Amino acid sequence: MFIHSVYYWMKAGRTAEEEQQFLRGLESLTKIKTVRHGWCGKPASTERPVIDRSYSYGLVVVFDDIAGHDVYNDDPVHTQFKNAFGSWAQIKIFDVES
Repeated sequence: MFIHSVYYWMKAGRTAEEEQQFLRGLESLTKIKTVRHGWCGKPASTERPVIDRSYSYGLVVVFDDIAGHDVYNDDPVHTQFKNAFGSWAQIKIFDVES
């Protein structure tokens, strides 16, 4: 398994419609053919000192292997997402293999 987790900090001043468009864009990434499981959304309401809730949106997608991730990374849907929404304030990516 290859787990790809992405956390986005959005720039200030986005409208509600822009936020919805971004969320729809994230959801489109979970539909790419090599994604086995995918989730996206805003930070959960959990409140503990060890939890970082400073990000705006998170995306977690699971692949069979790194080759599946590489197909995802080159997929036109992924490219379109980056072109349409690539102006976030910060992004952090964490990949895990098991």
